[in-house]
Order: sequence, then structure tokens, then C-alpha cells
Amino acid sequence: MAREVFALLYNDKKDAPPLFPTDSGQGYKSNKAKLGMKSVRPWKWMPFTNPARKDSAVFHHWRRVCDDGKEYPFAKFNKQVQIPTYSDAEYQAQLVAEGWTKAETDHLFELCRRFDLRFGVIRDRWDSAQFKKRSVEDLKERYYGVVTSLAKVKTGPGLPPEAKTYHFDAEHERKRKEQLLRLYTRTNEQLEEEQMLQNELRKIEARKKERDKKTQDLQKLITAADHQNEPRKVDKKFPRKKFTATTARPRIDNLSGELSSIKFPDMKGSGVTVRSQRMKLPANIGQKKMKAIEQLLQELGIEANPMPTEEMCTHFNELRSDLLLLYELKAAMTNCEFELQAMRHQYEASNPGKTLQIPKILLPDPPEGATSEEANATIKTEIIDVVGSPSHSTA
Repeated sequence: MAREVFALLYNDKKDAPPLFPTDSGQGYKSNKAKLGMKSVRPWKWMPFTNPARKDSAVFHHWRRVCDDGKEYPFAKFNKQVQIPTYSDAEYQAQLVAEGWTKAETDHLFELCRRFDLRFGVIRDRWDSAQFKKRSVEDLKERYYGVVTSLAKVKTGPGLPPEAKTYHFDAEHERKRKEQLLRLYTRTNEQLEEEQMLQNELRKIEARKKERDKKTQDLQKLITAADHQNEPRKVDKKFPRKKFTATTARPRIDNLSGELSSIKFPDMKGSGVTVRSQRMKLPANIGQKKMKAIEQLLQELGIEANPMPTEEMCTHFNELRSDLLLLYELKAAMTNCEFELQAMRHQYEASNPGKTLQIPKILLPDPPEGATSEEANATIKTEIIDVVGSPSHSTA
């Protein structure tokens, strides 16, 4: 049994439990009000009038005696819109409009003064039995047109010396309300169709971003290949006489960031280092590219771990960088061929009986001694091999 429940049990040795909570005198208490010795300001039941009323009605309320004779404090909230006035001569000279009579205009301005430009109420109280039925846009257009015309020709009662002109575009307001009505009256099928179109738009934008990224990557590879073909300066660490037979190439560990994604370790720190560490591939290349480099070295019959002399380290790193660039260029070319063939198939599917002729400059060179049919079959076979995942070849 819980301690609180057991404490409620009555026995002879203890007093009976309390029937209602009591204040033990301990704990927080609110501070008592500190009343001063000054006398309380007297209040008086006195009459008052509201300036907003025109019937001079008298009301009563409690107010301090010191406020006797002051204006009703809520009279400052009685804001009224100043509606301009016009004479018959001004109406005939400036305010005549097609489709509106002077009686209709007078009735409109009377309602505007009565309801403080609340055009929803004005439209409801419009005398449709005597005048033509008008919409809220028609009433606003007529009112602001008259106010603008009066502001240009005079400054009189209800208009300051520099009155602000208004331009109400009734046609735009009608179109806005019509579009809003169409938005609120859509069916569930229309909502589902709109959601489907939005999803398709997101997919199109995602594919466009992916194509742009592939284009940038391909441009980087092309730029790197162009740099590979340009003549380079000789590294100062090696004598010029050792490179008379071949074109001089720079140290790949210094230009690796420009030519490819390989950045070999730069042993410039203090302490003793092993030269073979300069030949170690960095981990950011990825296992797939490492396997591709090893496979290409095996096809060329080159040892994967040669003797790490100074000259061997430099040339071996250059070779692997070139092999990686070759691998990426082949992968990019395969993707381009796949996209060309996919585009041709889409064109032939959407236009039966027609064939999209791809320029020969965009197609790979056929094998030596192969006919055109064999070359086309070879291209199709290569494309089919990468149809499953064309983008994974560049990983």
C-alpha cells in the first residue's frame, strides 16, 4: 500500500486525517498591498455625450472628479472619411461618364458618406429597383474616377490642397476574383492532376541539373586531356640532359589537382619518410577507380609496385594519372553514346517510319577491317552492355 493511502487510514494513536486542505503557514505568500496614507481620489456618477452620435443622447458612467468636463475619451476613435462634393456645373464639365447618370452618382456618394467607403455594404444597400444593378468593381471604379477628376481641377471641402489621386483597375480586379473563384471551385481530379504536373516538373528540373553536372564533368575531362597534350616545362630537380629523347613532363604530384582527381602525398614534413609512400594512391579515389587502374596496368604488363626510385616515382604517378584520365574519358564517351542511342530510340518510337541519323563525327571509330554493319553491331553491343547503369561507370 502506498504511503499516502496508508496515511488516510484512521487509528486511535493518530488524529483523524483532515477533510480539506489547510494552510500550514509555510511556503511562498504574496506580498500584502502597501496602502499609503493619502486619500483615495473620488469618483462620481456623471453624464456624458458621444460626439459620434447626432441625436445628442445623454449617457452616464463613473468618472474621476478631476476628469469632469473633459471630452469623452473614446471620441478619438471616431474617424470619418472625407468624401468630396461637387456642383452641377462641375459634374457637367468634368464628371460625365458613359453608363452613369447624375442621379446614380449622387446616390453612390450618399452611400459612401453613410457607410464610410465600405463598398461591400454599399453594394448591398444599392437601390437596384430604381437604378441599374452594379457590382462592387463598378462602384469602386466610378467613385475613384470622380475623386481623381475632382482632385485635378479643384481643392475644396473634403480635399486637401495636394489631394492624392487614385487609379482603380476594375478589369484587373474582376480577373483576380474570377481566378480566385476558379481556384476555390477545383475538383479533386483537378487537384490530383496539378500535383502530378508539379511532380513531373520536379523530375524534369532534377534531370536538367543532372545533365548540367555531367556536362561540366565532361568539360573538365576534355580540358584535362588538352592539358595532357600541351608541352610542359622540365622539372628543375632533374638535369635537362636526361630528358633529351622524350618530351619533358612535370611532376604529377604538383599538377595532379589540375589534370585529374589524383593527389598523391606530398612528403614535405619533417622527419624520415619512405620514397614508396609517394606512389601510394589516396583513399579519395575510390575502390572502383583503383581496380580500373590495376586492370589497365595488368593489360600493359607493368608491375603494380615497381622499384621506388626518384625518377620511377615521378613517371609511375604520371602514368597512373593518365590511365585514370583515360578511364574517365572512356566512361564519359560511353555515357554520351548511350544518350545518343536512347535519343534515337525515343525519336523512332514517337515518329514511326522515320530514322534519326546520328552524324558520324559523334560515333566512335569502327574497328580496323570491319564493315559498316559490323561496326553498327559493335556499337549496339557496347551500348547494351551499359544500359543497366550508364551513370555507375563514372563512379
